[in-house]
Amino acid sequence: MWDSIERRAVTCGEYIVQTGCTVRACAEHFGMSKSTVHKDTERLEKCDPVLYEKVRRVLGINLRERHLRGGDATRRMYALRRQKAR
Repeated sequence: MWDSIERRAVTCGEYIVQTGCTVRACAEHFGMSKSTVHKDTERLEKCDPVLYEKVRRVLGINLRERHLRGGDATRRMYALRRQKAR
């Protein structure tokens, strides 16, 4: 599918920066594993350092907000269960 690992890394990096998505969402969008996306972000440091810094910023924000998203998901899950029980 990808003719170049560097091109794949840059494409994933650009997608993450444009959408602000998580590694999981990027992996799902491109049909690859989360491990591959993580390795591609590491590869960016050598092939495109400017894009690498942008990606690290977005992923840092996602990391800091992760516990909030998990709490929201749990809250929605229990609200849905209460609604179905009625």
